[in-house]
Amino acid sequence: MSKAKLIKRLEWYYPTERFHAFGTFPFIVVCLLFYNSVQDILFLIYGLLACIFILYQGQHYWKLKLYRLTNKVFGQQKNLNFFRRSKKINLYLIILMPLVFLVQLYLSDWTIKPENLLLWAILANVFAILEHINYYFIQLSIDNAADVNYVRTHKRLKKASLAKDLRDNEI
Repeated sequence: MSKAKLIKRLEWYYPTERFHAFGTFPFIVVCLLFYNSVQDILFLIYGLLACIFILYQGQHYWKLKLYRLTNKVFGQQKNLNFFRRSKKINLYLIILMPLVFLVQLYLSDWTIKPENLLLWAILANVFAILEHINYYFIQLSIDNAADVNYVRTHKRLKKASLAKDLRDNEI
């Protein structure tokens, strides 16, 4: 993909990710808390908050990629440290998911209740895990022709851009 096309893509992609991190997912959390008790949807809220945290990292990464391509100055080392710390925090959040699920079951007297929105909770937590993998390991999202062509040609998914940048020490 040419530099101009990549800049054009990031000019809409970064704000879209930012909107989801600061708009869509927080709005869902607020709506859920308005209509449900925390003890009924603890696991769901935990998964959504994990998603928000990881989406925040993603939108920040795409912003920095856009900055690099448009020659805007930013603190590279500070941001590399941010992503390295965030990756560790994400792993702790993922490790805690089964514990939060058990707390949810305990609060529900060890029964699965419809008001727990358990399927949605599982989906939110799995989505958070997939987003972490998508940013820090393997690019799971295939959302343009270049990605499709890569998969067709190489018969595998690409290494995540953030993972490559962390390995190569650049953003």
